[in-house]
Amino acid sequence: MTRVRPILAPILRNETQARLLAALLLRPGREASIAELAREVGADAGNLQKEAVRLIEADILADRRIGRTRLLRATDSPLAKPLADLLQLGYGPKPVIEDALRAIPGIEAAYVGGSWAARYLGVNGPFPRDIDVIIIGTPNRDDVSEAVVSALRPLGRDSQVIFRSRTAWEDADDAFTRTAKASPLVELDLRDEAS
Repeated sequence: MTRVRPILAPILRNETQARLLAALLLRPGREASIAELAREVGADAGNLQKEAVRLIEADILADRRIGRTRLLRATDSPLAKPLADLLQLGYGPKPVIEDALRAIPGIEAAYVGGSWAARYLGVNGPFPRDIDVIIIGTPNRDDVSEAVVSALRPLGRDSQVIFRSRTAWEDADDAFTRTAKASPLVELDLRDEAS
């Protein structure tokens, strides 16, 4: 018996699925393993695997195997572009900022804080108007600021970039740093995707 795809794909069933879709649809051409995606979206690999199967059956994602590794990627489904547009609103800042900052030397760590991080982590509140990006390290500040502004411009988002040295971040001697560390933070993954 041939399996029939649902007319309406299982879209945004839960947070894990939304983050999985964002990780792949907001980076066209990206291919990533279940394990890599599970770490990135903060999900159990088994649960992520179940969501991936649903999305593969709906022809939104495709997979291939290299040995025992299962790699996922977005398809050219007619649903991909509208879904990506929708996901940009809530999930877009994280991957686009990560991509923009990845090649800039001197960044030891980076976070998105403020109301966007709170909404991303499930805290109720109004839709955020701007994105607070916290940079730890000693990068060229102009390069970082320009990269963040350029990355967020297509999303229609304003940004505030805050810089702290590793020591200032760890010591948290100023009010902003103490408040930021006590509030929701979303860590940005700036590791080279090839590694």
